[in-house]
Amino acid sequence: MRRLSRRKALSLVKELDAFPKVSDSYVVTSTSGGTDVGADILDLAETMITSGGLQYEPVVFELTPKQREWQSTLHRIQNRLREEHALQEVLYKSLLKGAPTALPPREAVFMQSPDACRIHGDIYVNKVAGNLHITVGKPIHHPQGHAHIAAFVSHESYNFSHRIDRLCFGEEIPGIINPLDGTEKITYDNNQMYQYFITVVPTKLKTYKITADTHQFSVTERERVINHTAGSHGVSGIFFKYDTSSLMVTVSEQHMPLWQFLVRLCGIIGGIYSTTGECRAFLHLHVF
Repeated sequence: MRRLSRRKALSLVKELDAFPKVSDSYVVTSTSGGTDVGADILDLAETMITSGGLQYEPVVFELTPKQREWQSTLHRIQNRLREEHALQEVLYKSLLKGAPTALPPREAVFMQSPDACRIHGDIYVNKVAGNLHITVGKPIHHPQGHAHIAAFVSHESYNFSHRIDRLCFGEEIPGIINPLDGTEKITYDNNQMYQYFITVVPTKLKTYKITADTHQFSVTERERVINHTAGSHGVSGIFFKYDTSSLMVTVSEQHMPLWQFLVRLCGIIGGIYSTTGECRAFLHLHVF
């Protein structure tokens, strides 16, 4: 067997291609969304609840005209709810006739490369105060708590502009509009922090059409830019700090029975007839 010289052997190795390149026509560019952010919950009992029930979906942040119209309709309903406080007539009424109860899907003509991440799903939490936070880096667990790996993420690669299509507690009931539904926040600063302080009130709903256990909540919003040089410390991200009220509200619907309505109607008619007779007698006595 002939031995190759050292120079020929090196030349043969350089020409060897174990992973041959394919034509450009076989290359498909893919985009992954949600790889730089993580969502999890840390409650008052220091229990770490992972986001196993959440899904991260790459999407386009800008809405299509049809989706923007849906959001405008939701905003009009929200403005009406702030003025109207009759729960049984407005809050638990289905949405406008024919209006979709969820964000319409994106039309094919408006398809483009995803530039945002949509987080959706359900999480089971303990009935204690907690903090749902969405920030840069996937969460990791350690004995002293948890952390998010964000050291390898560039500040220019993320932005916490967000849109809340739906956020609810407890059993989901179609037609109920929650305070944060349709909320949209736009920022051009990478170090923006958004905080939502939520107070959840357990509510029992009893009407002739539906009976359910749900939860209402009130919310206070706060936002600021993280700037350690200026003394504004913290972590950029979106934080939902919730607490459960010790009170419970029962919303019930009651109607007057037919027999009771007829009795009251007869009483009103009798009173009108009696008063009219007395007025006629009084006028007849003094005039004639």
